[in-house]
Amino acid sequence: MAFDPIQSLSRVRHEFGEHGGVNMSIEASTTYTVMEAGIMPEIFQGRMGPDTGGCYLYGRHFNPTVYVLGRYLAAIEGTEAGYATSSGISAIACAIMQLCGPGDEIVASNAIYGGTFALLKEYLPLKTGIKVKFVDIGDMEAVKAAISDKTKVVYTESISNPTMVVADIPQLADIAQKAGAQLVVDNTFSPMIMSPAQHGADIVVHSLTKFIGGCSDIIAGAVCASKDFISQLMDLHTGSIMLLGPTMDPRVAFDLSLRLPHLGLRMKEHSRRAMYFAAQLAQLDIPVAYPGLSDHPQHDLLTGLVNEGFGFGGLFAIDLGTSDRAFEFMNYLQQQESFGYLAVSLGYFDTLMSCSASSTSSELTEDELREAGIQPGLVRVSLGYTGTLEDRWAQFERALRHVGKL
Repeated sequence: MAFDPIQSLSRVRHEFGEHGGVNMSIEASTTYTVMEAGIMPEIFQGRMGPDTGGCYLYGRHFNPTVYVLGRYLAAIEGTEAGYATSSGISAIACAIMQLCGPGDEIVASNAIYGGTFALLKEYLPLKTGIKVKFVDIGDMEAVKAAISDKTKVVYTESISNPTMVVADIPQLADIAQKAGAQLVVDNTFSPMIMSPAQHGADIVVHSLTKFIGGCSDIIAGAVCASKDFISQLMDLHTGSIMLLGPTMDPRVAFDLSLRLPHLGLRMKEHSRRAMYFAAQLAQLDIPVAYPGLSDHPQHDLLTGLVNEGFGFGGLFAIDLGTSDRAFEFMNYLQQQESFGYLAVSLGYFDTLMSCSASSTSSELTEDELREAGIQPGLVRVSLGYTGTLEDRWAQFERALRHVGKL
């Protein structure tokens, strides 16, 4: 039976507020009382907790409101457990540092968000001694060749930022498993659309700042995985989330919990509009990368991975040839057409545009940009759902005409 993230969420979303409210209450305490002194040593030793005795200790450990949000996110992803953090990059960093130690190795996609690239290429080797090998994640032979007996993690994005390459999660999971490694997948681009854990991923991470938050007003992240791995992250002695401290405020967790019930509706509309734009661009022979198009190299692969009914995502990328033309194009859309915003990030209800090579992927060298397929004139478009579809396309078409592409 196909996985349905909406049904999965509805089965766990039954918390009531303290006074019978239809929404859960916000638990804002930083510390928690125990009813008997002997309970506290049990919590410190990991024998009691939210799932064993309903015990909480301290806000940097588990918070009831954040804990419930983690359960909701786990339901959407189809994992045993989940927990939210203060940012997407903290979720990625904590998951990787829990899995790896000095001298261990990571095999990672060479086409990923620039901040993650910098974390893997520069920060972790410098500060922890963890080594990282970057590969074309679509080349299974290259992935296999990069793996050694020191490899602990294979890391990829479900749909790459910004090139829109789709990861073959079942094959990558098989390769990782045979090597004794864990497959970690960043599913920020495709919540609801894809559920990597259902296809073999061991750990799924998110920047909740993006589509899940939906309003570009909250910085947050999440790790969804087995109960055992979440417990490891929260361990009082060796847990990366517990000891590095990327704590989510319970008020933020509450806000995010209210956005999950309509996430599916939002993703469907993002996808519907992006599909329309991509099809129109393809008809005009404008180079466009969108995995919903039948001629996209991984279209068939993604078709077999998606949860039915949510489309293929709300982002596409067009190549305008040069950075100057890309800048002129985006300037025209923002200044003349009020089409969207020249801004980083994605998943907002209005459109956000950026020239990736000079912004969100600027951490890569020129050679690394070429290897990742990120051209100087590549414009990543996170398509919003404000305004009518017809009016928005007319604005986009005028901008293409303005820069001489029509």
